Amino acid sequence: MTENKDGWSWFFPDSNEGTGEILTDNKKELAQNYARCFSTADGKRVLAHLHSLTLDRALGPGVKSGLLRHLEGQRQLVTYISAQIRRGQQGK
Repeated sequence: MTENKDGWSWFFPDSNEGTGEILTDNKKELAQNYARCFSTADGKRVLAHLHSLTLDRALGPGVKSGLLRHLEGQRQLVTYISAQIRRGQQGK
């Protein structure tokens, strides 16, 4: 990995020279890894648990901003994992 001029190449370990552009083969392989990992009965249970903790959870109107932001970050991660699984299943 070559460090780019802004010094953020370490943040993109699977990227093309720190540009943030994920290489196509790596994206496809990574999505297939997600699909395999979560295709088992255990993986499906884990994903269902993550969904119940994040996407299926509603916060009340008095929730503090920090808690709301934290939950939204968790939701984004679970949504990302789910999207990777779908991509990996389509690539088969």
